[in-house]
Amino acid sequence: MAAEGHGPTASEYIQHHLEHFTTRTQTGIADFSLSNPVLKLDSLFWSIVLGVIGCFLLWRVAKRATSGAPGRMQAAVELLVEMVDTQARGIIPNETSRKAVAPLALTAFVWIFLMNAMDLIPVDLIPRIWEAIYGAAGGDPHHAYMRVVATADLSTTLALSVTVLLSCLYYNIKIKGLGGWVKELFSAPFHGHGVMAIVLAPINFLMQMIEFVAKTVSHGMRLFGNMFAGELVFMLIALMGAVGFGSLGGVFLWIGHIVAGSVWAIFHILIITLQAFIFMMLTLVYVGQAHDAH
Repeated sequence: MAAEGHGPTASEYIQHHLEHFTTRTQTGIADFSLSNPVLKLDSLFWSIVLGVIGCFLLWRVAKRATSGAPGRMQAAVELLVEMVDTQARGIIPNETSRKAVAPLALTAFVWIFLMNAMDLIPVDLIPRIWEAIYGAAGGDPHHAYMRVVATADLSTTLALSVTVLLSCLYYNIKIKGLGGWVKELFSAPFHGHGVMAIVLAPINFLMQMIEFVAKTVSHGMRLFGNMFAGELVFMLIALMGAVGFGSLGGVFLWIGHIVAGSVWAIFHILIITLQAFIFMMLTLVYVGQAHDAH
């Protein structure tokens, strides 16, 4: 993480924390090379682990659910399920579709909330543990990269938004039929008759493709941007503590680090919940739009 003989500079510290543990060296925030793709092992690990934990918690609550007075966990899950079901009823008119889409939206909310919540763990805690494990296994601790907030990785958020896109395509075909959907691609949003329908068809198709791409990219970028920014703020606050720790003159910076970190963590609880809710709502809205005929 730092050059021989001295501690890391602020830029080295942040750069180290922004590196992923990958199968090969990556360039930039995202690397879309098809010939030699990058596997971000840390994002994969934490997203899978947290997904399993989320499913296990929901299954555990469902298995232990009682018709009597619910416990705290059951009450929280019932409140969440009711909230998602209410939103789904107002957006998706097809009852059969809701039986599949509502659980999808619920899973997305819980999964993304858990991934976002990893931002509340102290910045250096898990990376330091990983450095010790990696070093004990014979690796170079300075290259033991570990990012624990999977939603601060553009690859993860775009993968989630592409999954929503595939759901939208599925329901477009299921509800309207393949022929009806293809016809809609060339006849909406600008409707025409006769020669005008033929003239407008390429424009309509282009507009539809732009809409699908824009919704998918913005869906993933919104979550990524908010979580990446929040992660950077936690790193900057950690730097305040590093500068103040061990320095009598910097004691106020160290106190400021504690205060700022606590305030930001409390505020960030709202952000991680809100971002999970927004992603869930947009999932319902986009799938709901697949049921609408233009």
